[in-house]
Amino acid sequence: MHLPALSDHRKGLLLTAVGGLALSMDIPLVRLAHGDMWSILGIRSITTVAVTLLAICLIRYIKGAWPVLVPGRHGVAAGLLYGCSTLTFLLAVFNTATANVVFIVAFNPMFGALLSWLFLKERPAASTLVTMAVMVVGVGLIVHDGLAGGHLFGDAMALLSALILASAITLGRASRRDMGFVPLLAAALPAALGFANALPSGLAIEHPAWIILNGAVLMPIAFWCLATGPRYLSAPEVGMFYLLETILAPIWVWLIFAEAPPTMTLIGGTVLVCAIMAHSLWMVRAKAARQSLAH
Repeated sequence: MHLPALSDHRKGLLLTAVGGLALSMDIPLVRLAHGDMWSILGIRSITTVAVTLLAICLIRYIKGAWPVLVPGRHGVAAGLLYGCSTLTFLLAVFNTATANVVFIVAFNPMFGALLSWLFLKERPAASTLVTMAVMVVGVGLIVHDGLAGGHLFGDAMALLSALILASAITLGRASRRDMGFVPLLAAALPAALGFANALPSGLAIEHPAWIILNGAVLMPIAFWCLATGPRYLSAPEVGMFYLLETILAPIWVWLIFAEAPPTMTLIGGTVLVCAIMAHSLWMVRAKAARQSLAH
């Protein structure tokens, strides 16, 4: 009986890992596009919606039935949260340093643990609390001297983005419903807002292919995987995989823009990777041990 449970947990780990990996390319692709914020918000979001609608129609054609799109009021609420998080995240990217964004968004799992504790009565395991403490150290090493002054608005938007994402993940966990399409369809909200602000003066993106790749391929993969993960993992665990962006974004920037990350970034990234891997392995082993005792 314990094998299916282990399989579900591993499925959750795989989904969230793939989602975090795809999400890590977001900031580099936004930078490669070289455009104004509202134009990028509109194009990035509308391509995500378009691909999602195509996928939904394809599923309908193959299976003969429509997939679950927005599961009740929980789905609507989560969609509003995901839509708002897209806006606040891009506001952060355009108003503060990349290091500030990835550092502050790394508080996502802490918000997730707190919200789950308050609303779902899911007291975080000691291992989760220890892992999060280690991750704070890792993130702190990455940006210990990279926090620039004068970016209060961007920093506040990054913090708000982390809180909104954690709220959406916790809501998905509480509902136990399939939320895979919710964040994708919710991109219609930032798309409308982006075009409303950009179109009066015209879209301004030098290299639109990068932002289309981002919105049409990577963001659908990232958000579907990370929204489906809470069906198999706790909100703090899912939130941890958003930290892959913290680890990998500086590496992608190094490879693409030849901006070599400092030694502390590499050390901090190693600490984060080890913390996530150790925690995941511990959770799998702990669940196996509990199942063995039950039998």
